[in-house]
Amino acid sequence: MQLSYWERKTYFNDVDFCIIGSGIVGLNAALYLRKKFPKQNILVLERGFLPYGASTRNAGFACFGSVSELLHDLKNHSEDEVFALVAKRWNGLQRLRANLSDQNLHYEGHGGYEIFTREQEELYLQCVDALVSFNKRLKDITGVSDVYSVADNRIKQFGFGNVSHMLWNRAEGQIDAGMMMNTLLEKVRSMNVNVLNGLNVERFTDETTYAEIVLSEGIIIKAKKLLLATNGFARQLIPELNVTPARAQVLITSPIENLPFKGTFHYDEGYYYFRDVDGRVLLGGGRNLDFEGEQTTAFGLTEQIQNRLERMLKEVILPGKNFSVEMRWSGIMGLGEKKTTIVKKISPHVYCAVRMGGMGIAIGSLIGEEAAEIMSVD
Repeated sequence: MQLSYWERKTYFNDVDFCIIGSGIVGLNAALYLRKKFPKQNILVLERGFLPYGASTRNAGFACFGSVSELLHDLKNHSEDEVFALVAKRWNGLQRLRANLSDQNLHYEGHGGYEIFTREQEELYLQCVDALVSFNKRLKDITGVSDVYSVADNRIKQFGFGNVSHMLWNRAEGQIDAGMMMNTLLEKVRSMNVNVLNGLNVERFTDETTYAEIVLSEGIIIKAKKLLLATNGFARQLIPELNVTPARAQVLITSPIENLPFKGTFHYDEGYYYFRDVDGRVLLGGGRNLDFEGEQTTAFGLTEQIQNRLERMLKEVILPGKNFSVEMRWSGIMGLGEKKTTIVKKISPHVYCAVRMGGMGIAIGSLIGEEAAEIMSVD
């Protein structure tokens, strides 16, 4: 592709900071850099016509961890590590809300629930045993007393089937992920940051005084500093990074008349999740049915997981109700052996901020800022 003089001058000359990926991390990094450097040239490259990974393809949970998920995390992390992650998620959500406003996020604070079927009595009892200690740690982090509590009395009201117990998280909420990204994008562009879509980065090299980025369109960009913020796709550009892609499959129903519940819901250590949205039920998960098969950067759906999600709708969430599935989609997350992010300098002019662990909404604002701070002081 041959650029005109005007295109080269306007978009690709004298780039101070180039960011690959226009998701929540990449745009927050651009926002932070612009505040610190009002005059420098900041360029964001995105290969999709919308953010390509998970920023607009998630369930819109403003969450920081269900009780069973935190218990599971304690098998691989120390207690201090687990609650340091919870604190980062909580603080990240507060930063997101402060940056974009609850109105623009369409934030709703109905709380979050964790459901337990009759076959999960042992897991439920383990969770109940942890409530006192978890609530003490959460009070220190959030300032909210008794974050987690038993909510069995609401099961009948919500109309669930085969659910014997339920826990409530009073500090959880939900947002409109599309509005989040649209507001963030408008804010970044209003601050004179160029965000270019439909440009695929084939490779980059770190030269003596700059990073050289080669696009599949044949365009070559020289940037003083480069940030990789592509999360689950990170290894396509830096194969040695310890980031495992993980596909998340989601569906949403047509509107349900008199839907009896509001809020976010977690099930089976967080491997399944659902919520109300515009009178519909949005349901995702099932990755644990085929861990190996879902370790992919390919968008798509599988019959095994979609059938399991529909069965959950029919037997647990909407028993006895007529419903139809209106839309299905998938998103790509970035995971690791531990639920920690990778924010670091790769080479003299190249940095990365990846591996959100499925918590991009919660931590993306802070991780973007953390990456930008490293770039700005280095």
